[in-house]
Amino acid sequence: MSGEIEDFLAMMAAERGAAANTLAAYRRDLEAAEAVLGSLPDAPVEQLSALGQAWAGLAPASLARRCSALRQFYAFLQDEGMRRDDPSAALPRPATRRPLPKILTHAQIEALFAQAETEAQGDRPAGVRMLALLELLYGSGLRASELVSLPLSAVPRDAPFLTVTGKGGQARMVPVSRRAVQALSRWLALREEGSPFLFPSRAKHLTRIRLYQLLKELAVRAGLPPEKISPHVLRHAFATHLLEGGADLRVLQTLLGHADIATTQIYTHVDSARLVALVNERHPLARGNTAESRAAHAPNPLPSDASETSGAQ
Repeated sequence: MSGEIEDFLAMMAAERGAAANTLAAYRRDLEAAEAVLGSLPDAPVEQLSALGQAWAGLAPASLARRCSALRQFYAFLQDEGMRRDDPSAALPRPATRRPLPKILTHAQIEALFAQAETEAQGDRPAGVRMLALLELLYGSGLRASELVSLPLSAVPRDAPFLTVTGKGGQARMVPVSRRAVQALSRWLALREEGSPFLFPSRAKHLTRIRLYQLLKELAVRAGLPPEKISPHVLRHAFATHLLEGGADLRVLQTLLGHADIATTQIYTHVDSARLVALVNERHPLARGNTAESRAAHAPNPLPSDASETSGAQ
């Protein structure tokens, strides 16, 4: 790999606070481009134009991600005076549509938790750990990387919050439900001492891959399709079900740690039924709050002759 790529990655880490996983993704994408183009800093525009054909087998989202990495790399080279022109205009621009998140029903969530609670009976360490992991994934909406790397110090003793370091090293406070607090208390009493991590492992801490495997195995035991369950799907379920319950989109953005609310807005598609009900229940026309509606629904007054008759009697 060229020194320019290393310099670019160092800039992304130092100036933009890119997370380790983000830097690894940039590295892979630039290495893939280097394998096709040779030296990236010196690649002519004609070669960049041919990347669309060279990467024709990629999914549109993968192609878009690689081209994005290259655009940022060439912008960096130009800013640093390492290249006079910016050839990124020649890169392909695939049209991508952000996929909608997978949705878990309330019944599926209940089945998953029922199995986890059964396996946690008797304070078996593996079962209690799985229950604590599940409570934090679904109850607090943590990313897998945030969850497995939680330090023990992130769990306060006197407040129902976790201090989480998310993408770009941004810290946020995440509320923890009463159920999760109870599961964490059980786990803290059982975990091995000596590790600075909440979920220690022999190497360092529980890995994202192992968390993924544990959830798949739990899903099978709960009678659920394992392909439907993952840490990210549970994070989606957290967001979706909060919106269904009436949560504000801005609050959800804060809880999920999204830098841009546009990322959070992808969850609004699942809430269409609640929005229709809201309009039907709260709109003035639906409630009959206009003068015309009130007049139309008011009791019919007695005719004048009926009033006189009633009075005469």
